[in-house]
Amino acid sequence: MGRRLLHAMNRWLAATIFAASLAPVTAGAAEPIKIGFGMALTGGLAGNGKAALVAMQIWAEEMNAKGGLLGRPVQLVYYDDQTNPAQVPGIYTKLLDVDKVDLVISGYGTNLQAPAMPVIMPRGMVFIGLFGLAVNDQFHYDRFFQIQPNGENAKISSIEGFFAAAMTAKPTPKTVAIVGADAEYPKVATEGAREIVQKLGLKIVYDRSYPPTTVDYTPIVRAIQATGPDVVYLASYPPDSAGMVRAVHEVGLKTTVFGGGLIGLQFAALKQQLGEMLNGIICYDLYAPSPTMNFPGITEFLTKYQPRAKAEGADQLGFYLPPFAYAAMQVLGQAVETTKGLDQGKIAQYIHATTFKTVVGDIKFATNGEWAKARIIFVQYRGIAGNDLDQFKKPGVEVIVAPDEFRTGDVEAPYTDIRH
Repeated sequence: MGRRLLHAMNRWLAATIFAASLAPVTAGAAEPIKIGFGMALTGGLAGNGKAALVAMQIWAEEMNAKGGLLGRPVQLVYYDDQTNPAQVPGIYTKLLDVDKVDLVISGYGTNLQAPAMPVIMPRGMVFIGLFGLAVNDQFHYDRFFQIQPNGENAKISSIEGFFAAAMTAKPTPKTVAIVGADAEYPKVATEGAREIVQKLGLKIVYDRSYPPTTVDYTPIVRAIQATGPDVVYLASYPPDSAGMVRAVHEVGLKTTVFGGGLIGLQFAALKQQLGEMLNGIICYDLYAPSPTMNFPGITEFLTKYQPRAKAEGADQLGFYLPPFAYAAMQVLGQAVETTKGLDQGKIAQYIHATTFKTVVGDIKFATNGEWAKARIIFVQYRGIAGNDLDQFKKPGVEVIVAPDEFRTGDVEAPYTDIRH
């Protein structure tokens, strides 16, 4: 383990212990229950990693105010994974072997979950994933649970809503371009896109990936433009999501539907930066301020989260990962309390068998650890004016176009006209 990583770990552990000491605890002098995780607090995914941390801290503080878990205070032990998959195995090895944590949660994102699995599995730990795509497809670990509502077939269910919405556009699409970064999540997402496109009978006119280190996206958009696709499906991480949206506007991409799996558009910082450039894009999401998604407890959570996030420099809206990070802790806490202990096998068995009431609605896990029923929504951005963040808190700016259960409007097309 490198000296820099060890120094960073020690620094974060000290900060964590200090923060935990400030949380209200009524559980006396009992040994704490330690919950360990790595989290992207710097690097490309830090915007949402910090937001997840705030949500988890809110849950821990609430639990401690009530007396903790099993009559013991909760202590969060976490380290910055720097959005670097290479850091992950060392972090979880230290958490389990040195810090002796009792429970573990994943970091944020597919790329930061998969490297932890070979460390977690031999130790038989329950592992709740914070937003990964089809992570357990390669491991088949029966103590893994994904808090992102992908459904049992994540590769398909996290994408099919986009194409279902796209096919309602006028004129009806016939051709598609598929593009994504050469990284774990985009590879899985574009694989699913190809399967769906084949079933729909669309012709693929462009299908390429780009290096994660790309900084100039204009040549990519020009190459897509040259093929004249009716639909452009993009799978990307936050830095390239922003880069591609800007390049699309610079080039003046002409297409009927543009969007797909752009991670980052759900974050307050990118919403504010891109502003009007988001108009017309159809993108996946998990929550929108809409009457169709007014789950019990979600408003109260956001009311508590938003002012704190602003003060701590985290995502100010908190619509994407924070409610689910909080829900993950709700699931884990309920499992520990109900099984009356920290036996990982009993906790896993309970999670498999239970439907949980959370701030993001009911959660029931399938055998593979994904949600038994997918609940990915797709929103089309409309009517954005300027860069004021408050406009995104209002219904109608993010119109839910799929699935029908939560739909608040129909797709407007072509994208070429709406984006202006």
